[in-house]
Amino acid sequence: MRRRAVFADRDGTIIEDRYYVADPADVALIPGATAALRKMRELGFALVVVTNQSGIGRGLYTLADYRSVAAETERQLARAGMAVDATYFCPDGPGGDPRRTCRKPSPVMYRKAARDLELELSNSYFIGDKRSDVLPARKLGGTGILVRTGHGAMHADGLDDDFRVVDDLAAAAELIGRLESGGESPGRSPAP
Repeated sequence: MRRRAVFADRDGTIIEDRYYVADPADVALIPGATAALRKMRELGFALVVVTNQSGIGRGLYTLADYRSVAAETERQLARAGMAVDATYFCPDGPGGDPRRTCRKPSPVMYRKAARDLELELSNSYFIGDKRSDVLPARKLGGTGILVRTGHGAMHADGLDDDFRVVDDLAAAAELIGRLESGGESPGRSPAP
């Protein structure tokens, strides 16, 4: 039996979104993110970071810069006693062929993670601060949860009713716990 996963965006969801983070010195975990990831792990989910990194495609930073930031993110998580199963990133800038890009909301990175890690995509959770982070849930059969951190507050209005909206990753972990225990039914979260 394949494990289900929590697919989480990085910038604005796990770490502070500091406009194309290219310097490891700018990496700062969002308060509560580590505890939230730990809770999701305790619920039995694989943890996979899926991140668009269009700054590479736009020429704003290099692949080496991205890797340095990714390594610092992993280091800070490890220092807090947490690790993710894998991280997938897409260097494509916007405007590419939607049939070929790995850029979210494309399912490409999620399907690769499913193959690599033997994950079940349906009934998994897709969390992030932008519509593109949660839209894959609709195509792949999971639950999309938009967090209001990062850009999330701007993307919450007008989001379809089949997506959930919460304050941050910690609230997403609490919601997943309630959904998994049957304590809450699927549907849109109430406004704050």
